[in-house]
Amino acid sequence: MNKDLLIAAQQLHRVLTERSLTLSAAESCTGGLICACITSIPGASLFFRAGIVSYSTESKKHILGVSPGTILSEGVVSEATARQMAERVRVLTGSDYSLSTTGNLGPGVLEDKDRGLVYVAAGKEGETRCRELRLKGSREENREEASAAALRLLITMLEGESN
Repeated sequence: MNKDLLIAAQQLHRVLTERSLTLSAAESCTGGLICACITSIPGASLFFRAGIVSYSTESKKHILGVSPGTILSEGVVSEATARQMAERVRVLTGSDYSLSTTGNLGPGVLEDKDRGLVYVAAGKEGETRCRELRLKGSREENREEASAAALRLLITMLEGESN
């Protein structure tokens, strides 16, 4: 696990624990790396409710409840899908906050979308933020960077609430 990813996971761990908030995650392209990072730190059970790796299109629809219409019109590699993944996992688990990732880590093109295109989302009731990434590293480097970006997006959201 790279240093940036570990630092972001530790920071998120501290903030969620201090504020007694809960978190869940729905991961696609990151394949559970966010969940692994979060749970590698002792005490994650105080705030981490659940993680779902919805790698296939079918699991996004049938487990998370992402709209088939969204997938048909926007694709699985889209801001709309990332937003719905974050919103649905939060509702399904009853968490205060949620994260999601969806994208194309390669090696080839997926849905006419280039390798390295990833969307990360962070949400709470009434607000979901999404960020588009254009990653240029290896598949594993992109997986780690996408995971760190999702964690940082939620940290930024939480920091904004403490002001």
